[in-house]
Amino acid sequence: MYNLLVTAKRGVWDAPFYEFDKSRFLEYTTESIAEAFKSLSPSLIEILKGYPCIFAYEGDDQDLRIGKLTSIKERGRKLLIEFEIDQNIPPIPFADIEPIAPLLDIRDWEINRTHWAVKDEDLFARLLSAGLLNDEQIQEPDKQEKPPAKKSTAPKVSAVQGFIGKVLSSERESDLEVFYRGHSNKNKYKLEPSLFRKDDDGNYLYLENEHILYRELLVSNSADFQSDEYTLDKLVRMQHYSLPTRLLDITSNPLIALYFACKSAPNEDGEVIIFSMPRKEVKYFDSDVASCISSLARMPKGEKDRISFEVEDFNNQSSVKRLIHFIKEEKPYFEPKIIPDDLRKIICVKGKQSNDRISSQSGAFLLYGLDSVMDEEGTPEISVTRITVDNKKKILKELDLLNINESTVFPYIENSAKYVADKYKFNKALQWTSR
Repeated sequence: MYNLLVTAKRGVWDAPFYEFDKSRFLEYTTESIAEAFKSLSPSLIEILKGYPCIFAYEGDDQDLRIGKLTSIKERGRKLLIEFEIDQNIPPIPFADIEPIAPLLDIRDWEINRTHWAVKDEDLFARLLSAGLLNDEQIQEPDKQEKPPAKKSTAPKVSAVQGFIGKVLSSERESDLEVFYRGHSNKNKYKLEPSLFRKDDDGNYLYLENEHILYRELLVSNSADFQSDEYTLDKLVRMQHYSLPTRLLDITSNPLIALYFACKSAPNEDGEVIIFSMPRKEVKYFDSDVASCISSLARMPKGEKDRISFEVEDFNNQSSVKRLIHFIKEEKPYFEPKIIPDDLRKIICVKGKQSNDRISSQSGAFLLYGLDSVMDEEGTPEISVTRITVDNKKKILKELDLLNINESTVFPYIENSAKYVADKYKFNKALQWTSR
């Protein structure tokens, strides 16, 4: 195992510390490893510090340095690292590393993006085999451990009654608003919108082409979007049609979330995630912050990557000016001053009830900003708790008695027809036992 740390800021590896944005941590990292390091406990930090490191700059014409991490601290949305460069090992040109890049799990274009990846490869063994190091240059390595599998501490329910009891027993303050989301496989799904999903090797599936996805659906189905006033309205409709967006569905009805936790993967434990947040933090469809974040969907990734949050005159950047242009198209009187932190927020937003599905599911959304990451344990603004769900078949039968089923959750005639047909289909076993 080793750490690969890449930055665009020249000269920072000559200093003893650096800050990474949390959103760039675990990019280009195999999914199973990324899941294990998602929440950095003190024990996991010690494991990470035991891995050797490649310190690199963006671009394939730069030298790489070898060293180790001496400290890792979470600072809000940043990870502060302190490190030491190994002076026994001279800088290694990337051109020398490139022939063995696949053996080190350094992927195409990965060296051109600021990020921190954790790789399941033996760094020193690979460099020795390639003749890039010799035995005298390698000091005794620290003990390397693989991260342990996570153990769930969430309560488990196997009946609707028990679930309702858990929901009602949770303490709530009067100024909080609560939402729910159901996952059919608690070990597979994470709190990220479909746009941010990756394959098993940690590569983004859709994020690079967000602006193309947005425009292509508008081109091919323009009539469906004629009534939509804001970009957020369009994203909600696109989400309804299963296009990957930066929206994550949530609901104000816990039983709807329980249904989604049970409706598939019958042999896997599901879970219901409970989100609570101050009511004042909940936005509506016409929110300016929602417009700022939603309009990111219209920008090419290269332009989004050029937005710097470190510059003093934030709104004078060409990429930000283009974003403001998109916002003013839907809000002509929008003052051209974006608060930088607003673009990186995750906000809860209530969209228009523009279709029967949103209405029937009591739907709302979490809208993810630029490089936003929802910590699986929650954020300072959004508290997250979980309930594990098993015995799904029984729960679905109990929910049906409460009129929560495919016909009511997905209120289209084809779903109603399927539900009715399945419910009253001839069952030989039932016929036999009823005699």
